[in-house]
Amino acid sequence: MSEQTDPDFAPIAMRIRANVGRQGFMGHVGAELAELSRGTCTLAVDRRPELLQQHGLFHGGVTAFLVDNATTIAAATSRGQPVLTAEYKLNLLSPASGDRLICRARVIKPGRQVAVVAADVFCVIDGREKHTATALASIAMLDEEAAARIQSPA
Repeated sequence: MSEQTDPDFAPIAMRIRANVGRQGFMGHVGAELAELSRGTCTLAVDRRPELLQQHGLFHGGVTAFLVDNATTIAAATSRGQPVLTAEYKLNLLSPASGDRLICRARVIKPGRQVAVVAADVFCVIDGREKHTATALASIAMLDEEAAARIQSPA
């Protein structure tokens, strides 16, 4: 459901977009929040020399970052509560080349304490998507009190 068809989701989406906008690393990498709906998140990043490894492929760290961030954002869409990555398993399926990386995350089980989220990463080569990675993440669902204890002092 989109923000238009799910009015209860609109304030959650606004809060998530604001939080993502405050993430310095998103800006550093040049990633964008391409799509957001309840239970899903799509992040994308365009090819830039500073995101590549020595063979001209997207660095695995860029893929890992997209998975880490997209899975937490997707989990947060369930009820709008704060979240943190507890763990993820990332399988790199093929070299990530091309002009763009796209990570699509979707909530498999929106638990009260832990959400299970799957993600797939694709690189775009000549306008076609190639599956380059897949992941499964456990995302800790925090209450406001727990979130307040881990706030940055800055």
